[in-house]
Amino acid sequence: MKKIIIVILISFFLNSSKAQDTLTMRNGENIPVKVIEVGTLEVKYKKLDNLNGPTFSVLKSNLSKIIYENGTKEDYGQFIDNEFAHGQKDASEYYHGYKTAGNSTLVATAIPYAGAMIGFAYLKICYATVPNDENLGYPDYNLMKNPEYARGYIQKAQKIKKQKVLNNFLLGLVLNFGLSTAFFMDNK
Repeated sequence: MKKIIIVILISFFLNSSKAQDTLTMRNGENIPVKVIEVGTLEVKYKKLDNLNGPTFSVLKSNLSKIIYENGTKEDYGQFIDNEFAHGQKDASEYYHGYKTAGNSTLVATAIPYAGAMIGFAYLKICYATVPNDENLGYPDYNLMKNPEYARGYIQKAQKIKKQKVLNNFLLGLVLNFGLSTAFFMDNK
């Protein structure tokens, strides 16, 4: 009878610990779970205390690593840093969607007399907005599914756009001054 109770206790212990995977968050918190699915952007899991309950998910960008029940690990710390840098590098090469914003700012600012105010309005609007998705020009849609790559790409694209718009605003001011001076001299 003692042997049966010991076997039951051991099998109960093994079954309850068998399903334990651990999610390590970027803030250092360890969460014991049962990983259901590792997707492109997120990890789906169930809480150990309610394996028949709802499925939860966490973005990969919030994870440092996953330690599976068999001891294998997936490390996301290095991956995230590399993907962010990869996104920034690609934006430097592929992003050219700033042309409309830059050219609009240049033309508006170059209008004699009132152009500086109109150009300044364009400058403020362009500085406040993120480039439109259709203007990003990223090399592969699947890369943009990675949140860190997308964050790096968009951040760099926005910086490029701001610099181009500012350069065109300043060039427009020079043209505005030249055209205003020329019109003033002609009207004398």
